[in-house]
Amino acid sequence: MPIIDIHIHLSDIDSFHQTALNLSKVDYSAAGLKAEFDKNDVIMGIGMGVTEQTRGAFPDSASPNPMRLDLEDSVPPFLMECVGINPNRLNGESALEELDRIEARLQAPEVAGIKLYAGYYHHYVYDAIYAPVYELAARYNVPVVIHTGDTYSMNGLLKYSHPLTVDELAFQRRNVNFMICHLGDPWVMDAAEVVAKNPNVYADLSGLVVGDRPHFERFMNEPLFMDHFRRALVYSDHYDKMLFGTDWPLAPIDLYAEFVRRLVPEQHHDEVFYRNAFGLFPRIGQRIAALKPNVR
Repeated sequence: MPIIDIHIHLSDIDSFHQTALNLSKVDYSAAGLKAEFDKNDVIMGIGMGVTEQTRGAFPDSASPNPMRLDLEDSVPPFLMECVGINPNRLNGESALEELDRIEARLQAPEVAGIKLYAGYYHHYVYDAIYAPVYELAARYNVPVVIHTGDTYSMNGLLKYSHPLTVDELAFQRRNVNFMICHLGDPWVMDAAEVVAKNPNVYADLSGLVVGDRPHFERFMNEPLFMDHFRRALVYSDHYDKMLFGTDWPLAPIDLYAEFVRRLVPEQHHDEVFYRNAFGLFPRIGQRIAALKPNVR
């Protein structure tokens, strides 16, 4: 079965390098990612743009917009990009220049959407500071992907990353599609309700486990842990709006795919691992068609 991994990273962020080296034991490079894609029949991935200007500074308020996949000089042909937004740079003298750069990047065919790092940056997603970003999303018909739940940094503030904040945003911006990352974990029931209630809200299942095989085995064999997510998936009853993502390099792709296969009923695997991505990210089909000779 072909897979589309709609949530990976390929940026020169210190915490990603350290996680790959010490926890997930993956080769954090474009070549390492491509090898995992080939091994697991992943035909396309979407990378979440993010940068830091000082080593270990993420979330770095100095990062210019748009934040990119900067581990390589350009986006590899087997990936697309969600351009990352630093809202702290959208409220000053350079705001118009930053928005112009975001808009220019959105015109690139390899760009699939926009990424907000709620919680890492201390702004609610419905704040006016993001209004021009949502207008661009509507104009270019791309979704806005939103980090929700736990932050991979102690410098985040959880009140900004709670999935219930997306409910107000989805109500305000019915002309834009949104994706709740990480199913809002640990507030997965809240995220499930936001998805069920709002026709323009989806969720991904990325980043729910971090580490290597022993770490995954520990959690996959813990019924309370698995039921924490299954309950939300059953409650939402919207497997048509759930998408597969790994949050690589936080976990090897084969282990993460095994984990999600255990969570999601088999009759919905094709939707979650593949078909739902085309509905949320309209440009994926064009990208795959254009690069078909180069992708499996």
